[in-house]
Formats: sequence, structure tokens, C-alpha cells
Amino acid sequence: MTDNTNLSKTPDCIENPDSTGCGCDCESTGSIKPEPDKERPRAAKASFGGFLSSFWKTPDLKIVIIGLILLVLSLFLDRLGIQQPWIMIIQLVLLPIAGWSIFRDGFRSLVKNHRFNMNTLMSIASIGAVILGETYEAIVLLLLFTLSEALEDYINDNARQILAQFADLAPKTALLLEDERESVVPVGTLQPGDVIVIRPADRIPMDGIILRGSSSVNQAPITGESKLVEKSSGDEVLSGSINGQGALQVQVSKYAQDNTIQRIIELVTQAQENKAGQVKFIDRFAAVYTPIVFVIALLAATIPVFFFNQPFWNAGSTYGWFHRSLSLLLVGCPCALVISTPITMISGLTRGAKAGVVFKGGIFLEELARTKVIAFDKTGTLTRGEPVVSQVRAIDCEGAQYCPPCDDLLALTSALEAHSSHPLSSAVLNEAKLRGVASTYPAAQDLVVLEGRGQVGTVNGKSGTVGSLALFLEEHDTPQQLVDEVLAAESQGKSTMLVCDGDRVRGFLSVEDVVRRGVSEVISEIKAAGIHPVMLTGDNKTVAQKVADEVGIEEYHASLLPEDKLNWLSGLREKFGSVVMTGDGINDSPALASAEVGIGMGGAGNAQVLETADVVLLDDDLGKLPFAIRLSKFVNKLIRQNVVISLGVKFLIAVIALLGLTPLWVAVFADIGISLLVTLNGTRALRFEPETGLAVPEISAA
Repeated sequence: MTDNTNLSKTPDCIENPDSTGCGCDCESTGSIKPEPDKERPRAAKASFGGFLSSFWKTPDLKIVIIGLILLVLSLFLDRLGIQQPWIMIIQLVLLPIAGWSIFRDGFRSLVKNHRFNMNTLMSIASIGAVILGETYEAIVLLLLFTLSEALEDYINDNARQILAQFADLAPKTALLLEDERESVVPVGTLQPGDVIVIRPADRIPMDGIILRGSSSVNQAPITGESKLVEKSSGDEVLSGSINGQGALQVQVSKYAQDNTIQRIIELVTQAQENKAGQVKFIDRFAAVYTPIVFVIALLAATIPVFFFNQPFWNAGSTYGWFHRSLSLLLVGCPCALVISTPITMISGLTRGAKAGVVFKGGIFLEELARTKVIAFDKTGTLTRGEPVVSQVRAIDCEGAQYCPPCDDLLALTSALEAHSSHPLSSAVLNEAKLRGVASTYPAAQDLVVLEGRGQVGTVNGKSGTVGSLALFLEEHDTPQQLVDEVLAAESQGKSTMLVCDGDRVRGFLSVEDVVRRGVSEVISEIKAAGIHPVMLTGDNKTVAQKVADEVGIEEYHASLLPEDKLNWLSGLREKFGSVVMTGDGINDSPALASAEVGIGMGGAGNAQVLETADVVLLDDDLGKLPFAIRLSKFVNKLIRQNVVISLGVKFLIAVIALLGLTPLWVAVFADIGISLLVTLNGTRALRFEPETGLAVPEISAA
């Protein structure tokens, strides 16, 4: 792991409050950066005890407490014989101490950046309260605002610290095997080619290839895959995965900074820097809104007094227009909008990453919720992307799925294909292993390849042949019924191979790229969400129609070159608007890049997918797509809720304030309450769970 990885780069309104009209004390919410050899506290659920512990660590708290105590004591100065206006002057001197961070940041924004922000408004309001002789309200104002800022920071930090768990997924040390001796070394010192030992139940520290040993590996921390994955010699393991009961020797394949878990951290970090359109709009809105609120408050304090002969100061139980304008200043703060929107996006990005769905920016989380159409590549996306044996048919088949004649046919075929480099041979060998017949016959000897037609070899002293229908029609006595069955299989887009044992034709095998498990359910869920699925494939129409019918896609387009897919995406964009493209990133990179949102599968083991796609499904599982769609819709719903709640309540309180029905502390309490409410509402995205579909395990650093 690199030592200076920024795990949680905050949005501009939090990193630099003066960049917007917010002005909250957001700079205390710093970026999370893992430090070498230092154990960070694990992110915990928000609690009152946790808030108190965080509150006492607030910067400048001692100065604020001293100032508040002195300000309270100033309320009793009249008993010492001190008269106005000296009491007011003393209180005005104490105000900047009691609200040290508020006055400091408000003054800095006004003088340095020539902007009004939240702290500027609070400073003016507290000064106005003292001038009005309502010092106790100024004290309540500063106390409530200090507590609310500390609570907001605590909530925001808690949401961001969850992302820091990613840094704990990969150990900082590894067990290096060198000259038959084991030694503990920092992962940063390892280089590709080094061999490390992974003990049972250990977390895997580096990406690599297994040289020796086998085990069941838990990849859920990286991919969200719920089941254990069997790994043996030659298989790849990912940093951050958890080894099972077997010891492994692994050859390191990447430097520490290029490990899968490190790339995921970098992607999520960059995602937080990539602002969504709604966040950018709120930032621009706040920058204009805050000075407008100040101007309206100024007009409210002057126009009724000069033009309608209304009281400027409070008169008995009636609040004057100076008091009303101060209430308007307080309730008009845009803090709730500016803070809640980015924290909602960050919560959504973090929740997705914990489930193995990495959004490369809030803009894609936002865009996915709007889409009405999703285009799918076929090979490697809807299908497994590798051939498998779908049918074994012996001439003397007994009718059962795994009858002895068919098993013997498969065994003979695997012997003939044992040393073949043909792409379909691996499918035959894998099926033979699954059925336990791979060792029935010895591997064929004296192989002769019949280019493009098949091959001949010797098995147990007899000449055997495996090849195409054309070869067998030309050189072998092939029963017509078998020919008809082969032609029927090929008409469905399957590849076939016939087998002869030297005496007679024994039967045939069909091989095809089968549909992934659960894809039909995924397509059904997408349709239920009102999204139109389309399949774009370079395969022929027969195969495309078969796959489309099997998964439930009505619209498909076959025999497409990469540029043809781009043209179809343009057509879909004109018809539906925003277009989402889903693929495996191998031969569909141009289409992924062209779509408004490109979704790539299998990103945990595919660097090209990590780099190309806008949304990365770390596991090679399309089942996470409905989760990603629901999450994006939920996050956008939370943002809309926060906007409506914030503006609606603020408008109501503003009207009441202008009618002279609210003391200052009510305006403060209303503004603070709204800010906390929408912030807490935004963090609900961290706890989002899919309503239906496959379970989505969470990543845990435990």
C-alpha cells in the first residue's frame, strides 16, 4: 500500500468552505489518509458517546468555552454598578471569543474573498442580538451553532471513515519466501516475481498467481461475491481476499501500489472529487443565494422603518424590524443544502463500493438513476464468454442425461483433445473432469491435425477421429439421424464435433457459450424498473436471437462491428436520451466510453475494465446491476427530499420571522435542526439495502 493515499478527498464545499456560500466549519472534516505502521480506529456507528468524545476534541473549544462563560457572567455586570453602554461594549468584545471560529472564518471570507457566508451571517446576527439587548439570545445562538457544527462534522466524518476500511483490507506486511526461509517484510518492498506464503485464514496481502497449494478463498471483501472460490496452482488471487484452510505459495504479480485493492481505493477517491451535476448546482446556488439573503435582510430592516414608519427597535412585546431582519439572516443560511448534498453522494459512493460496485463519480450515480435504456454486449456479459459442452449425444444413448455410452463418448473425445490447442478443446476437457471420466483413456498419441476440419490420433492402439460434420460426411459412414441432430444443433448457433473410435461413428458433442446464471432475473428486474434492455453483439443473428429469447430481451442487433455498436448507441440516445452500456471491457471499450454511463464487469481481475468503465462491477456478476440502479435512484431521491425539506421549512420560518413572531433562538434552532435533519437523511444511503434480487454482501475489514 502506498503511504500517502488520500482515501476520502472531500468536495470543495467541505475542503474549502469559502468556495461556496456555505461557510460552515467544514475544514475540520479533513481527508482520511492512511499512515504507515499506524493502526487507525475503525469506523463505528454514530452514537451520542462518540459525538461527545469527538466534540471535546474540537479545535479552539477551550477558547469558545471561556468566551461563553465570560459572556454569561457579563449578564450580571449591572449588579456591580456598571451601566449601559459599557455593558454592551464589554459584551461585544467578548462575542468574538465566545464564537471564535465563527467570527474568524466569517471575517476571513468577507475580507479575503469578499463573500458573505454562513459564518458571516451568524457573526452579524450575534452582534445584532447584543445591540438589541438580547445577549442571552446571542449566547444561545453561539452555543447551539457550535454544537450543531460539531455534530455535523461528527456525522460527516463517520460517513467518510467507513471508506477508510478499504485501507485495512490488505495487510501491510507479507511473509516472503526466499532461499527456503520465511521473513516478514513490508508489502511496499515486494516486487513482481517474489514468492510469498499465505497461511490458512490469513488475509492475502498482494495480487499474485498461486505456485503451490490449494484453498477456498473468500473474495467478498473485494468483489462482494458471497460464495467461497476454489483456488489452486495457476489461479489468480487478489489482495484483500481471505485465505481458507489451505496454505498457499503465491508469486507476486504487481507492485503494492498497483494491487487491485489499491486501484479500488484510488477510483473511489477520484469519484469523490468528481462532482455530480446536482452538487455543482447547489454550490453555484449557495454562492449567489447567501449575499441575496443579506440584501433582503438589509431591506427588511430599512424599508418598513423609512417608508412605513414601523419600529426599528423592539417595543415592548413587539419585535422591531431590526430583530426580524436578524431572524431572516439566521434562517436564510444555505448550509443545509450545501452540506447535505455532497454527503449524500459520498454516502452513496461508499455504499456502492462496500457492495463491490464502484462508481467513478457522483455524476454517474446521478446519471444511472435517469436512464431509460441499457445496452448489453453479449459475449462475456450476458453469456459466460467461454465455450462449454452443452450436449453429449452418443448413437447408442440410453436416454438419461449422464448415461454410460455418452460418458464413454466424452471420455474418448477428451483423450483425442488432450494435447489440442483448439479453442473448444478446453471445454471438452473441463466437462470430462466434471463428469469424472477424464482419466478413462490415455491421451491420444501420434496426433495429426486436419486443418480446419478436425484431428486424428491413436487411443489404446486404435485410430480415433474428432472433427466437423463436413469431414465425417466425406470420410465416415455417418447415420442420417445423427446428421439431422448435428444440423439441428448447428442451426441453434452451437459448434459441433463428431467422434469415431476407428470402427464406427460414436456420436457428437455440441459446444456453446452459455448464458450466465441469473441473467434472466436481472433483465426482468431491469424491465420492472421501467428500463428498456437492448443487446448489441458481433455474433450472428441465429446465436443472438437464441440468447435474447433465453434472457428475455426483445430488441437485439447482431453481426455488429465496434463502429456499428457506436452507431446504434447514437440511435438509442436519440430515442431514449441517456444511454447506459454494459460489457466486459474486452472488445467493447469504445462503446463503454461512448455511453453516458459505461458499466464494466469483472473489474477486480481486469485492469482494462477498471480504467475504461464509469461504473465497475468488481465481481464477474451481472446480478449487482439492479442493486446499482436502485442505489442510484435512492441517492437521488434523498437529495430531492433534502432540497424540498430545506427550502420548504426555511420559507415557512422566514415568513413567520418577517411577521415578528419568532425570537432569534427559534430561527437558530430551526436552521440547525434542518441542517442536522437533512445531513442525517443523506447518510441513510450508507445503510441502503436492495428490496429484491440477489443479496449484496458488504465489504468488511474485520
